[in-house]
Amino acid sequence: MKLLSDLVVLDLSSVLAGPSAGTFLAELGAKVIKVENLKRGGDVTNSWRLPVEKENAVSAYYSSVNFNKEVHLLDLTSSSSQDQLSTWLAEADVVLENFKAKDRVKFGVDPTHIKAHYPSLIHCHLRGFEHALNRVAYDVVLQAETGFMSMNGTKESGPVKMPVAMIDVMAAHQMKEAVLLALYKRATTNSGSYIELSLEASGLSALVNQASNFLMADHVAERMGSKHPNIAPYGELFSCADGKMVVLAIGSDAQFGELCAYLGLDELMDDDRFATNAKRVVHRAALEEKLKAQIEIRNASDFLSYCHAHQLPVGEVKTMDDVLSSKTAQEMIREEIIHGETTKRLSSIAFRIT
Repeated sequence: MKLLSDLVVLDLSSVLAGPSAGTFLAELGAKVIKVENLKRGGDVTNSWRLPVEKENAVSAYYSSVNFNKEVHLLDLTSSSSQDQLSTWLAEADVVLENFKAKDRVKFGVDPTHIKAHYPSLIHCHLRGFEHALNRVAYDVVLQAETGFMSMNGTKESGPVKMPVAMIDVMAAHQMKEAVLLALYKRATTNSGSYIELSLEASGLSALVNQASNFLMADHVAERMGSKHPNIAPYGELFSCADGKMVVLAIGSDAQFGELCAYLGLDELMDDDRFATNAKRVVHRAALEEKLKAQIEIRNASDFLSYCHAHQLPVGEVKTMDDVLSSKTAQEMIREEIIHGETTKRLSSIAFRIT
């Protein structure tokens, strides 16, 4: 799927969000030139290694978002490197960067300079915060300050970050969407665009129902594990007789009735506490205990088979080795040689166009 094979992208970004957007464009066929800061030893994520990784190897973290790129380490303060950067800017259709304000001017990629010298270029700038322009921003900081950590975890665990850099991932999606829209605009107007976004706003935009719960009902989200504040039973976890865990996502009264019938709990349908979703949310603890008693005596395979056959939204809690052995995951694995080493990642493309 090389839909962007005529596109040249200059990726000056680092860490996860910008490089992830660059990888997305590379997977769609674009030529992506990635420039890394020589004085800082390249992209910092190449030093973020698991204890089991070799010290000088290409890190798995770096490999996950740097696919099929032409990588150059440059001292961008030198005149020769700035000349080379100017050459690439003249060739590029898109430039991605997350420099601080002073560095953007120093390296010649501030929006005023780019608009004056490269008017057809699509310039995408990512920063950490909307208004604290020079504040250092990493994903966990934004997970804390956009409310995600306050909601994630349990009352006993305290605030918990999500195990992937979700704010960066969401910002990367915003970058991809903005770049594609700017390309559409350029195709019709022949003019470039300046795109500006932040990790902060990207995180806030993803609060969806939790934000509206507060804006419309004055409800401040609390830590409740995997459970859903608006639906029950949704997110409740149950251990089965074979030790495997399953999670429910019952979203309608009809689904709840089907579940009760299978579990031999028809009496719950006549219990006013569980008659509607709104009432089940109020009485979810009592409901969970009744479901637990019946689910824990069944093997996960039997329970899941019935639910799948009867269109009940239930899932097995899988570990990463189980997940990546699935047919879908196997089809999405990509390999590439970086600095002489075989690296692997999952594709950033999760759609098909025909």
